[in-house]
Amino acid sequence: MTDPTIGRLRVNGVTLHYEVRGQGPLLLLIPGGTGGASSFDGIADDLAAEYTVATYDPRGVSRSTLDDPDAEQQVAEHADDAFRMLELLSPGEPARVFGASSGAIVALHLLTAHPERLACVVAHEPPVVEVLPDAAEHRALIARVQDTLRARGLMPAMTEFAAGLKKDGDTTEPKAGLTLPPQAAARAERTMANLPYFLGRIVPNFMAYTPDTHRLEALSDQLVLVGGRDSRGELPYRSAAFLAEHLGTELQHFPGGHTGLTTHPAEFGELLRKALRATSRIRLDAANSAEDGQRK
Repeated sequence: MTDPTIGRLRVNGVTLHYEVRGQGPLLLLIPGGTGGASSFDGIADDLAAEYTVATYDPRGVSRSTLDDPDAEQQVAEHADDAFRMLELLSPGEPARVFGASSGAIVALHLLTAHPERLACVVAHEPPVVEVLPDAAEHRALIARVQDTLRARGLMPAMTEFAAGLKKDGDTTEPKAGLTLPPQAAARAERTMANLPYFLGRIVPNFMAYTPDTHRLEALSDQLVLVGGRDSRGELPYRSAAFLAEHLGTELQHFPGGHTGLTTHPAEFGELLRKALRATSRIRLDAANSAEDGQRK
């Protein structure tokens, strides 16, 4: 693995830790859940052969310590952090963005706020449950999780949350025979340290976020929505699939489930590269057609 260049970016209320590898057009990777920059270690080097790959610890996660630990977390502010990263690392040039889970929610908001700065956004299973017809049930789930967190503590709340994400009749146990890559296993301690912040601060606000579907529909040629092959029926997959149907776009499928980035890094990275190339090519063809039409 290539050692990245480490940087620090001061934004409102926090100094963000970020890492950069490679050269070429900027590809910003936005982690989800308790993952920081290191959650992309399995794919960043391969992508860096074609892109300047940047990732970071989102505010409040790992090395991006908040000035105020009790500060409320909002999708719009996290998206502004990503925008500041684009402005720093790709000034004036459209960038590619990939977001996973809660990071995919950030990527969706970034697209609606600054479409001119983005060549392509790939969003993997954003849990935008407010788009679902049974959204009220999921609001109740989040309320139960928060009540459990306050009354019984972290691990009972996590059990409640994990059960709510699964499809009906499924278990919350890992699939038999699944072994995480060594790098992923080594991140377990940091993941556990980030869990209270994620469950108490990120989950309730991010899963209450309602995307601007009308705006996304107008920007759908810049957006690729992705689901995991093994996560059909689970809540984040359902959200991504319903949003794709609403926007009239095809839901692409990447290997593994919600954490396929970690469990199947090689294939996941290759399919991400193909999605970025295809979307950029479509955008370029559309721009060329528009130019030809103006000349005639």
